[in-house]
Amino acid sequence: MKTAALIVAAGRGTRAGGDTPKQWRKLGQDPSCPRVIDHTIRAFRGSVDVIYIVHHVEDTDLIASLQDVTPVLGGATRSQSVQAGLEAMQHSGVTHVLIHDAARALVPHKTIAAVKSILQTNPACAPALPVTDALWRGDTHVDGTEDRTGLWRAQTPQGFDFNLILQAHRAFSGTAADDVEVARAAGHSVTITMGDERNFKITHAQDFDRAEAALRAAIPPDKDKTQMDIRLGNGYDVHRFGAGDHVWLCGVKVPHTKTLQGHSDADVGMHALTDAIYGALAEGDIGRHFPPSDMQWKGAASHIFLRHAIDLARKKGFNLANCDVTLICEQPKIGPHADAMRAALADIMSVDLDRISVKATTSERLGFTGREEGIASIATATLIKT
Repeated sequence: MKTAALIVAAGRGTRAGGDTPKQWRKLGQDPSCPRVIDHTIRAFRGSVDVIYIVHHVEDTDLIASLQDVTPVLGGATRSQSVQAGLEAMQHSGVTHVLIHDAARALVPHKTIAAVKSILQTNPACAPALPVTDALWRGDTHVDGTEDRTGLWRAQTPQGFDFNLILQAHRAFSGTAADDVEVARAAGHSVTITMGDERNFKITHAQDFDRAEAALRAAIPPDKDKTQMDIRLGNGYDVHRFGAGDHVWLCGVKVPHTKTLQGHSDADVGMHALTDAIYGALAEGDIGRHFPPSDMQWKGAASHIFLRHAIDLARKKGFNLANCDVTLICEQPKIGPHADAMRAALADIMSVDLDRISVKATTSERLGFTGREEGIASIATATLIKT
């Protein structure tokens, strides 16, 4: 599965005001602040194999400032721009594509991961939020109401099997609001996954204030750099296999012919990471904070432990710089689930996806992991106090 992000940035964004198209404007008052499109690209780094940017002919000089992306000249309409991007990646080996509006700069990593996960078993998927407000018809006065049952607010990225959406665009004529409309016109089913309120589209001038406020809330204030304190911790955990049909690994339920046994849900990856954070804080291990002799933790979800560890770090003034989790096993295969695991850990700890690494290795059929008697995990966490 080779996944591409196709970021649509060919519009002019006139409703947002200003002399520069909204995707090229900075989010923040400081001249060094990243632009809208910089935030959008950053959201997909590490989640896809390649990034394509569809741009306007007048933005050729601006597109040259972007690194590690493939630029594509857009068309007169959104649909034409998307098709141009799809045609450009036709012989690249891409199997799946996530089509995203450049103006949705704050798309959460978990939304991207959710779309990718659903695409493993479905031809098309898109995030959306259910309509909860009352709906009126009218101009200056209310002429009537509409039933909001079954109505959704569409978001991006909208994910598709590559060949499916390419052929759908080739067969489509006219204009479309989004690529879901194009896919449905070709007779394809599109699965809905839950969107996120942070994934709003910057459309009007006031949306810049909203986006900047969201970014300020997510970034801790600067402190005296001379007070920097860097901590490194490591963790190790093992759980044996027992009878079952799935395992929990780094917050993801993975189908398997066995299950992992333990006092909690036996999420060996999350346990190792939790101990790594406790270790960096010199706060012992999971057993110290959640004793196995205490039956309230029997069968507990491991995100409870990890969230406690990261919350404790923040109470002590530390932020997670990065973490690296390695799962050691012959089966199940971790690769197809690694992105979902990274997204789950990022969501639990409320950190950026690019700070999370999840990978796997085998033990070359040696030892208990080689005999498929269980799974081991090692993890490293770096904490920084500034």
